Amino acid sequence: QVQLVESGGGLVQPGGSLRLSCAASGIMTRIYTMGWYRQAPGKQRELAARITNGGNTNYAESVKGRFTISMNNAKNTVYLQMNSLKPEDTAVYYCNVNSISWGQGTQVTVSS
Repeated sequence: QVQLVESGGGLVQPGGSLRLSCAASGIMTRIYTMGWYRQAPGKQRELAARITNGGNTNYAESVKGRFTISMNNAKNTVYLQMNSLKPEDTAVYYCNVNSISWGQGTQVTVSS
């Protein structure tokens, strides 16, 4: 059974930083992509950042230059370093593997 364990969310002031982690277990196939999606209240879930097992990345325009995604292939773990956070980054952040499996979500709140 696939399990994605997310951690690192919380409350931070504007301009602050957070680092999200997601560890995948029970994956029976090769991991091709891992990513972070986010869903703000009243809005659709959207891609924040995604990385392939070869290291190729893509980011939402709104987070470029502020967020950095990385992956430890040996540990099946993906990270999202979020800097210069803004109130509009407030959302539940979900880990995703191979565009199929989802984590339970971790809340990120940016507020003074």
